[in-house]
Amino acid sequence: MTALVVVVLMALIPLLWTAEAWARAGGGSSGGSRGSRGLSTPSSPAPVSPARPAPGPATSPQPAPSRWGGMGGMIGGLLVGGLIGSLLFGGGHGFGGIGLMEILIVGGLIWLAVSFMRRRQQQPAAPSGYAAPDDTRNWAPTPAQYSGTGPTTMEAPADLERGIANIRQMDPDFDPKRAADAASDIFFKVQAAWMTRDMSGASGVLTPEMQNILQGDCDKLRRERKINRLENIAIRSTDVTEAWQESGYDYVTVRFLANLLDYTTDESGSQVLEGSRTEPVKFEEHWTFVRPVGPNPFRLSAIQQA
Repeated sequence: MTALVVVVLMALIPLLWTAEAWARAGGGSSGGSRGSRGLSTPSSPAPVSPARPAPGPATSPQPAPSRWGGMGGMIGGLLVGGLIGSLLFGGGHGFGGIGLMEILIVGGLIWLAVSFMRRRQQQPAAPSGYAAPDDTRNWAPTPAQYSGTGPTTMEAPADLERGIANIRQMDPDFDPKRAADAASDIFFKVQAAWMTRDMSGASGVLTPEMQNILQGDCDKLRRERKINRLENIAIRSTDVTEAWQESGYDYVTVRFLANLLDYTTDESGSQVLEGSRTEPVKFEEHWTFVRPVGPNPFRLSAIQQA
């Protein structure tokens, strides 16, 4: 009986495996909150123009692929299939003669695991609240947050120009170009704090959730006695790709095209553990910023990989 349960659990473990990897601040993974919009693959930027065609039909964000891919399903299917065959026909390899009670127990374990996975995919995590040091009430948006695996509640992305117009209703001086420039300043400030492995230096431009995410990765670097070094950062372009309002908050997404030297060393700096001191890497990322409606400062709330 014990051996039977062990085999079933081995078949189900791949279904529960999740992992993430980060390089520079925001590099290699997507995380944070974008209101009711998920962390699906960002769309290409569209310039602001006097007239634009109507937006196309909505596309729901797709679940992130499992690190196990199809192999986990194949292994689980083979194990469960072989187990059922042994139960029915008494294959003589350790499971022959198992009765109806054992079959019911195995079926119950499989049903519980499948139900757990469905609930985890259908129910996004509750929001964590964006409490600012000076005014907690100004930073508590209510929409659910997403980790890129759940469905969004909006039917279609808001038109960029319409989103900008909505933001200007409460902030007539809002300008996408100035917003992109301000985003660049935040970008450099976040990367500088990242290199010190202490995100408190950028707390004024991060939502608490985003600060916790990045600080968690900094703490991991400290435990491993590593330093992620970023040099010769060159931003090639910044574009506002999304602008919208919901639940009393302005959201703006800025696309960064940049290159830099991104490498990890030991704490002495003498040994390169990852990356290269001489070969720059190029990257494209989308950073989403949020603020209470009106002429208030934006804070970084999410980072998406292109």
